[in-house]
Amino acid sequence: MEHAQEHEARLEQTQMYCVERPIYNQELLQGQLHRRERTPQTLRQKIVHSCRCSSKKAKSHLYSFLPILKWLPRYPVKEYLLGDIISGISTGVMQLPQGLAYALLAAVPPVFGLYSSFYPVFLYTFFGTSKHISIGTFAVISMMVGGVAVRQVPDEIISVGYNSTNATDSFDYYHARDTKRVQVAVTLAFLSGIIQLCLGFLRFGFVAIYLTEPLVRGFTTAAAVHVFTSQLKYLLGIKTNRYSGPLSVVYSIAAVLSEITTTNIAALIVGLTCIVLLLIGKEINLRFKKKLPVPIPMEIIVVIIGTGVSAGMNLSESYRVDVVGNIPQGLRAPAVPEIQLIPAIFVDAIAIAIVGFSMAVSMAKIFALKHGYTIDGNQELIALGICNSVGSFFQSFPITCSMSRSLVQESTGGKTQIAGALSSIMVLLVIVAIGYLFEPLPQTVLAAIVMVNLKGMFKQFGDVAHFWRTSKIELAIWVVAFVASLFLGLDYGLLTAVAFAMITIIYRTQRPQYRTLGQIPDTDIYCDVEEYEEVKEYPGIKIFQANASLYFANSESYTSALKKKTGVDPCAILAARRKAQKRHVREIKAANELRKKATNDVEASVKHEIANDELPVNGKFASADASVQDVSPDEHEQFVEPKTNIHSLILDFTPVNFVDSVGAKTLKSIIKEYKEVGVCVCIASCSGPVITELTRLNFFDNTVTRELLFHSIHDAVLACQVKDRSASQ
Repeated sequence: MEHAQEHEARLEQTQMYCVERPIYNQELLQGQLHRRERTPQTLRQKIVHSCRCSSKKAKSHLYSFLPILKWLPRYPVKEYLLGDIISGISTGVMQLPQGLAYALLAAVPPVFGLYSSFYPVFLYTFFGTSKHISIGTFAVISMMVGGVAVRQVPDEIISVGYNSTNATDSFDYYHARDTKRVQVAVTLAFLSGIIQLCLGFLRFGFVAIYLTEPLVRGFTTAAAVHVFTSQLKYLLGIKTNRYSGPLSVVYSIAAVLSEITTTNIAALIVGLTCIVLLLIGKEINLRFKKKLPVPIPMEIIVVIIGTGVSAGMNLSESYRVDVVGNIPQGLRAPAVPEIQLIPAIFVDAIAIAIVGFSMAVSMAKIFALKHGYTIDGNQELIALGICNSVGSFFQSFPITCSMSRSLVQESTGGKTQIAGALSSIMVLLVIVAIGYLFEPLPQTVLAAIVMVNLKGMFKQFGDVAHFWRTSKIELAIWVVAFVASLFLGLDYGLLTAVAFAMITIIYRTQRPQYRTLGQIPDTDIYCDVEEYEEVKEYPGIKIFQANASLYFANSESYTSALKKKTGVDPCAILAARRKAQKRHVREIKAANELRKKATNDVEASVKHEIANDELPVNGKFASADASVQDVSPDEHEQFVEPKTNIHSLILDFTPVNFVDSVGAKTLKSIIKEYKEVGVCVCIASCSGPVITELTRLNFFDNTVTRELLFHSIHDAVLACQVKDRSASQ
């Protein structure tokens, strides 16, 4: 009782509306509307208009290409400068050890990680539109670069001619190998930058949408496993070859296990100690996030401690611990990348360009939404393209946005790109002044930094439970991206994952949900009759809806579902009708033969039997026979009435975004077939672009007119009721 009273009270408070208008079909509605006159432009006019340049247009393009010209003159020094300085120092302190560490992932000497942490970061200040992301080295991209470098310059090729155990020969071997791998990494940066620039200028920023969140998360989780396994040899201090391509994870683990007996205990102790310190530091930063003015820079602390311990105890000589080694002081002169390598690494460059852009733009969108500003996806492509291509002339490898550094830059008070510029200047000071101090730094310390930074990515394994609850298809995308990237390699894995994601889109459109709609009483609202008890169907009217467009891939399933949901199969009814007609013809033929036989029997009978008592019987027989004879073929239809009392079928086109030529033919066939069995087909809520497409496909003719198209389902229902009443009268 109380529930009913509350329901009535809510109804009284609900706003009501009442509209009186004609029942609109498309023809009637178009007759009352006046289209705006638009003069179509010729191709020449379009080209002239696009090439026309005014001072306002030139200024707009300049500001778009160089966003710093727009925000720097308005920079509020008093409000923003202190936050940007603190944020820049905090991010720079992270940038330095991560640059050194991720260079190992990219299979190049650590100093090139510093170059990649300076040039691209500084350039992004001028061309980037995001105020909070930290550009520079990133584990996933570095791992992809390292895979290509090792594939192009494997240890086996370089080892030819350096079989001597002499220390000089060993140094020459590593120097030759590293030089060639640097050339591959630098050329990869140049090519991926050019690809990003081309995509940006062609306004192809939308390509990132094909890397869905489940795909990216599954891919990065697999990349984290690749990164972790690649760092095991540095943590354990053992010598193994680096692998790339399919099953590289398996080969890497097998190689480490085969050499596990040669583990350098000193390197392992140093590495494990650094891992513990870093995990403690991250936990403190997380728990006391609100109380700490800036996060504790555990990475640089660990680097300083590790360098000091290594130099003081002479770990390199005394315990054979591998160290960073030579870090040249100052910047290198610009050099042109090795152009002849481009054909061999072109596909890899495309993958790196798209993954790098996807990472950057996803983080940029998160911060833009949080802080209330907008980013330009195409300009981000251009900015990353300039950072990579120009940076490649100064020996940097491909870069993108780092998630961990971006969070630090934002949480420590960074307001603009100035924070990123300050972090790059800190790296520059290390390169030109104090870089040599980090030469004793053990490589196991860098491996520890890399491994601990993978903690956030490994947490993504929790996505499996989340997607299991929310979407099985997205779970399938995550699993395929993870498994393919883990076992096929990051390049082929990404390609496989994107292809599978496309297949899921086709699967969803080929297998949409089909529903039969009914009316909520006394409203013009129509819902699924199987879902709500209150929803009722109109007698003789079926309303059918599919939540997908109608095109070649799903036109057949659309027709099948329509027949199943409505319970009316025109083909079956027509077949039954033809069968009944044939049966009726056979019955008439049998009756005629029986009549002829009876007539012959009567003529052969004796005359006196004409007056016999049998006469009434013969008379009755003749009467029945005559009645059979009077049945004409025109009356066959009365024997094959449709088994359903449906007179109208309404197709709800609200979810339909497009119709191709196959879909249009299917729709026309449906209208024709149902008309043959006495069912009128109407189309409701068809959008303007779909109507235009149908017109272009010559869908409308004398038999299929625009009168079959209605503005809404309710218009179509009322029109069908009026038509049925007129037909019954």
